Amino acid sequence: MVEKEVDIRKRILRDYNKKEDDFNSLQEYNDYLEEIETIIYNLCNNIDIIGTNKRIEQYKKDNREVIQRNRTRMGREEIELEELLELEKTQEELRRQELLNLEAEQKKKKAREKEALIDELMCSGKDANAIVNEFAVKVEKLREEEKQLPPPPKPATQFSSGIKFGRSADHQFLPVPKVEEGPVYIHERPVLYMEGPAAPPVQEIESRGYMAHVRGENLTERAGGYRATYACQRALLEAMQGLFHGAAVAN
Repeated sequence: MVEKEVDIRKRILRDYNKKEDDFNSLQEYNDYLEEIETIIYNLCNNIDIIGTNKRIEQYKKDNREVIQRNRTRMGREEIELEELLELEKTQEELRRQELLNLEAEQKKKKAREKEALIDELMCSGKDANAIVNEFAVKVEKLREEEKQLPPPPKPATQFSSGIKFGRSADHQFLPVPKVEEGPVYIHERPVLYMEGPAAPPVQEIESRGYMAHVRGENLTERAGGYRATYACQRALLEAMQGLFHGAAVAN
């Protein structure tokens, strides 16, 4: 049934492809959407198939130009979206390759600096501490260069036609205001003031015949967690509550 509805919906929406800006008011657009759902429902449930198909054919005749125009627009937008996704994929790959190249270059620089340090310690007549200090300065400089990696490119925010989509990359959201929290909830078991005899527990309700004139639950109710004993116990509780009220005054 679900696959049938999906197929019918795809077929209908190929022709019923009007957008909100094709209508003069929001109410007309909502009526149009409701008409689509009615048609799909009728076809899915075999309701007035002949009349519904005539309705579809009449719609296609009356709106031939609009249908074709929207199909062309949808096809163009799909192509532009594919191009945009491919462009973003290419940019991400270039960015990844650039970072790998920078990382490899940094490793080569570190290796060259270490080799230069060893050569200078072995061959130079300079003080060893001075050589090590110079090397430490160079290492720190390399670390600073590693931190200054080029920023990633901003993702595209519009099609080639200039139409923007999604949220703007530069859009800034205001911070969510902090709400003052109240005290932590502590559950306290409610105290029931019966002023009467206690209602029997579920086991006694079943064993003493209280359920003789109570309708049992059906399968649907049982699946939902309902039991007829709950209703019986509630009725007994309400009947017994308050029976002793005013007894002390009467005595």
